[in-house]
Amino acid sequence: MNYALLGALIALPAFGQEQAIQRELIMRQQQSDAFTLQLRQSQQQLQIPSGDLRRRVELEASQLRQRQELDNLSARQLTEAGGDTPAELRPLERLKFEEQRRTLLTPQQASNTGESR
Repeated sequence: MNYALLGALIALPAFGQEQAIQRELIMRQQQSDAFTLQLRQSQQQLQIPSGDLRRRVELEASQLRQRQELDNLSARQLTEAGGDTPAELRPLERLKFEEQRRTLLTPQQASNTGESR
């Protein structure tokens, strides 16, 4: 009985470290996605003629919504990350989170590209 308790006490810090590592990996990918979005938005702004204020305001409002949606999704993902997920499924959890962020950004990028033509 004492060995089981000792084993559980030893495994507990490792479990906490795995959760922390999972969160850090997710945060780094989220930062990368946020930077990619910022870069894409900057490029979109450069395509609008300086005198087209209406289009610039519309684009800025759309871009702000995109950033807010990404921030909200990222916060929700960090809350969900690692909780009850077994260690062997955590890479799949990261992939699922990444796909959620990609689907959030991709359609809006396509619609903005269509507007700038």
